[in-house]
Amino acid sequence: MPTVLRVKGYRFFFFSLDRSEKPHIHVEKAGKYAKYWILPVELSHNRGFRSPELTEIRKLVQKNENLIEGKWHEYFTSQS
Repeated sequence: MPTVLRVKGYRFFFFSLDRSEKPHIHVEKAGKYAKYWILPVELSHNRGFRSPELTEIRKLVQKNENLIEGKWHEYFTSQS
């Protein structure tokens, strides 16, 4: 479960079995969880985050989109 980024108490990560899905990032904080598709940045799932938090997370994903996508491809390419 590689962690890509930690910012503002959020942990951004993906699962090693996520290879079959299009690039995305999981986000957790204080028992809450969300999943965002990367291209384009779009909420896939939410469990517990309120709307203002989702807006903040979306902005963080957009700001770090290149890093997240790069780490995704780097990890899954090395797992081939």
